[in-house]
Amino acid sequence: MQEKLIAIDEKYRALEDRMQEPEVYSDPALYAKLAREQKEIQPVVDAYRRYEKARSDMEGARELLNDPEFREIAQEEFDAAQAEMALMEEEIRILLLPRDPNDGKNVIIEIRGGAGGEEAALFAYNLYRMYSMYAESKRWKPEIANLNETELGGIKEVSFIIEGDGAYSRFKFESGVHRVQRVPETEASGRIHTSTVTVAVLPEMEEVDFEINPTDLQIDTFRSSGAGGQHVNKTESAIRITHLPTGTVVECQDERSQHKNRDRAMKILVSRLYEEERRKQTAQLAAERKSQVGTGDRSERIRTYNYPQGRVTDHRIGLTLYKIEQILNGALDEVIDALIMADRAEKLNS
Repeated sequence: MQEKLIAIDEKYRALEDRMQEPEVYSDPALYAKLAREQKEIQPVVDAYRRYEKARSDMEGARELLNDPEFREIAQEEFDAAQAEMALMEEEIRILLLPRDPNDGKNVIIEIRGGAGGEEAALFAYNLYRMYSMYAESKRWKPEIANLNETELGGIKEVSFIIEGDGAYSRFKFESGVHRVQRVPETEASGRIHTSTVTVAVLPEMEEVDFEINPTDLQIDTFRSSGAGGQHVNKTESAIRITHLPTGTVVECQDERSQHKNRDRAMKILVSRLYEEERRKQTAQLAAERKSQVGTGDRSERIRTYNYPQGRVTDHRIGLTLYKIEQILNGALDEVIDALIMADRAEKLNS
C-alpha cells in the first residue's frame, strides 16, 4: 500500500507542476481536465500526508521517551501521533476502495406510481418534492425532463435531471420500490392503505460514453401537454425518441425548445441503455454475492414510509428513523450517509 500511496503523491505533484506550464494554463479545456484528475486524488494525498506527518511526529516523540525531563510530554505526543496514524490508515483504506466511475456525474431520477392508484401518484409527488428539496439543499439544480400529472396533483411518472458535482454518488442508493403506509384523504373509514412507487436512478451519460447507431432511432415530435390534456404550448416542441432494437422510449416535453428537448431526451436514452448494459454485465456477480445495501434493482423493496407512526425504515440496512416529516422535506443526509457507510463496510470486508 505504501508504494501505491507514494505513486499517487508523485502523480499529484506532477499534475501540480504540469498545470503551471504556460501551454496548459492557456488551454482552459486541458487545464480543467488536469484539475479534475488532481481533485479526484487529492483526498488520498491529503490523508497520506497527514499519515506521514503523524509517523514523523511519533518517531520524534519516541526519541525523547528516554529523557526523564521530557518523558511525560513525549508520551502524550507519541500517543496522539499513534492515534492519528491509525485514524488516517483507516481513512486511506476507505479512499483506496474501488471507486464507482460514475460517482461524480449528474443524475437522472425517474419516479413512477405503482400499486395504489391515485394514492401512489400522490406519494410519487411527495418523493419528487423530497428529492428536489434535498438537491436544492446541496445547491444542485433539478430540472424536469418529462412530467405526467394526475387531476388531483399526483404524478403518474416524472423524469428529472439533477445537475451537481457528485449528485449520482448521493442518490444512487435510492433505486427500488418505496412503500408508503398512510390513511388517504379520501378514505372515510380511516383505514391505512399501502401503496408503492418505483424509483430508478441513472448516472447522466453523454452520447460519447455509449455509442448509438443513428439508424436505430425513431424521433417523433408532438405538442407538450399538461394534466387533463391542456396544452402547455401550441408548437410541436416535445420529443419522443424510440430506440428500435430495444424498444426503449424516452419523451421530453418540459422545454419550449425542440432542440433542448431532443438533447435532454438523448441523454436520458443513452443513460438508460448504458444502465441496462451495466445491469447485464453485473448480473452474474450480483447473483454470486448480493450486496447488503442492495443491487439497485427496481423490483427490490428498499424503504417504507409509515405516516401513522412517523417512521421511515430502510430495509437493506435495518435503519429506522422517526423523522418522516423532516425526511420528506429533504433531510436525507442521515439515511444516505448510513447507506454509504454500510456499502463501504461491506467492500472492506470483502
